[in-house]
Amino acid sequence: MKPAPLDGEILPPEPRAGSERASRADETKVRKGFWHTFKRAARQIPFANDLVAAYYCALDPQVPLRVRATLMAALAYFVTPLDALPDAILCVGFTDDAAVLAATIAMVATHITPWHRERARRALNP
Repeated sequence: MKPAPLDGEILPPEPRAGSERASRADETKVRKGFWHTFKRAARQIPFANDLVAAYYCALDPQVPLRVRATLMAALAYFVTPLDALPDAILCVGFTDDAAVLAATIAMVATHITPWHRERARRALNP
């Protein structure tokens, strides 16, 4: 069997139909909890502008599904209260979230456009 050609992306091929349901569940979680969690963590996350730009990228239907699904999974981890390090622990509670988000943002950075960054800037500096 011949391997599939690489398309220059770090991400795997588009998710199958069954994983689309998981992505929708993640999107619901992210839409409900993103801003609340962001406000609690903003002081502890040095890349807040990138995080909000990633949020807008994840909601953009023009972005490939695999990129949106990857971002939604990372953002869902961010808004979920149960994770490797409880977020309530001062100074270290969001470090695992920040590591996951930083890695994900780096992986999909080419899909985060100036439009997403401008929306983030406006959201953070009304």
